[in-house]
Amino acid sequence: MSLLTIKGLQAGYGQRTVLHDVDLEIGEGQIHVVLGANGAGKTTLLRAISGTIERSGTILFDGSRIDRLSARKVVASGIAHVPQGRGTFADLSVDENIRMGAYLRSASEMRSDRERWLTFFPRLRERLSQQAGSLSGGEQQMLAIARALMLRPRLLLLDEPSLGLAPIIIRGLFDTLAAIRQETAMTMLIVEQNANLALAIADDGVVLESGSVVLRDSAANLTGNDEVRRIYLGYE
Repeated sequence: MSLLTIKGLQAGYGQRTVLHDVDLEIGEGQIHVVLGANGAGKTTLLRAISGTIERSGTILFDGSRIDRLSARKVVASGIAHVPQGRGTFADLSVDENIRMGAYLRSASEMRSDRERWLTFFPRLRERLSQQAGSLSGGEQQMLAIARALMLRPRLLLLDEPSLGLAPIIIRGLFDTLAAIRQETAMTMLIVEQNANLALAIADDGVVLESGSVVLRDSAANLTGNDEVRRIYLGYE
């Protein structure tokens, strides 16, 4: 069953249209990857879904249209967006950052949810009183994801989660995302330059080129596709 269905999506910035009639369908509980070169429209796609830019077309989430909703109402519908650059509050503690994801719930619910997600990110547990700005890049990415998960999303949007991180940290992060999906059946849409790791945990994916979908297939088939292997996986 589809959790997210996008039809004829167009979006951009001012007079510049970046996405051109994009169609996309993501089944509930799936991990879906978006590949593409810089400037292909990957970040714009996530922003259009989350309602942070103007868009036209149809976006259905669990059968209801969200393309006319504000960003705040998109979040309330069950979609959390971890943007590129992480967006943690540097002057607040790790614990305060995490709590911000559950600001509308009771203290007991917040504590329960925090405990649940800290089991996936034990390094954050060790740093709860530490200022977020003093964390390493990998720890800040973990924090951004944990805070988003505190929103109790059904769909998690991740924009370049590996950006600027060391290879060993990236592998651990993707292992954690796979574990979260395995345990919770959470649906994820991941924009990622590290195609190898992203496709390794994904079910399906698309390739964006100049704001249009030029290829869609299972993750296994994309991994075996000669063109994808040459351009995104580094194989000749």
